[in-house]
Amino acid sequence: MLFADAVHVGIDPTAGVRPMYYAALDADLRLLALDKGNMEDVLAFIGGLEAAVVGIDAPQSPNKGLMRQMEVRRRFNLQPRGQTWGNWRVCEYELRCRNIRLYNTPGSEKTAPGWVRTGFTLYQRLQSMGFNFFVSGEDSEQQAMIEVQPHASFAVLLERRPFLKRNLEGRMQRQLVLFLEGLALPNPLHALEEITRHHLLTGHLPLDALYEHDQLDALVAAYTAYLVGVEPERVVQVGDQEEGLITLPTMRLKDFYP
Repeated sequence: MLFADAVHVGIDPTAGVRPMYYAALDADLRLLALDKGNMEDVLAFIGGLEAAVVGIDAPQSPNKGLMRQMEVRRRFNLQPRGQTWGNWRVCEYELRCRNIRLYNTPGSEKTAPGWVRTGFTLYQRLQSMGFNFFVSGEDSEQQAMIEVQPHASFAVLLERRPFLKRNLEGRMQRQLVLFLEGLALPNPLHALEEITRHHLLTGHLPLDALYEHDQLDALVAAYTAYLVGVEPERVVQVGDQEEGLITLPTMRLKDFYP
């Protein structure tokens, strides 16, 4: 264990047009917080914690062009002077090669989407608060942060690509896998037991115990932060430390996720 009594926080940033969700878990995977607010609200919550590991669902910095460098391309058996995958970070390439689909990070902050720029700011603000990036195998401090990718996190937990996150089945699938991982969440299968013919015909489904996809993204980020803080041998990292590592909640990555 890196440190006792740490709180494990997951953040799902937005571009500022709506509040960002954040979740917090204790060392027993009990839910301490699941809320939303602006950046100052989230940072105030984290600032009140004595020790924390924070997972952020956003790239930590712009693409530095490593996938265009000959020595990096040779490492992945790509043509040294080619340009394929040149606009992707190494961590993104490693996930795409495994059939885990995700966005690529632009090489300039100006051309990045709003939520990505919000992520950049979050990392910078946390660094100013004393947080440092966790790197597997290195000594960690009481304030650590990681980059997470919720779609990839759910894929490695399920050992396959998940359903679309906005759909009912995608939300149930994500909540169920977190429930089975030990998080103190409602069993989403109980929601099915409450659905009757009347509910279906009237269009009013009793789904209060089923979380929204933004909340589930924050929760899996918090769960990954929990593994970093409590069982760091159960995470892997992909990418290059110079450009950014994505931390995933699994001990071993598969070559391909169907």
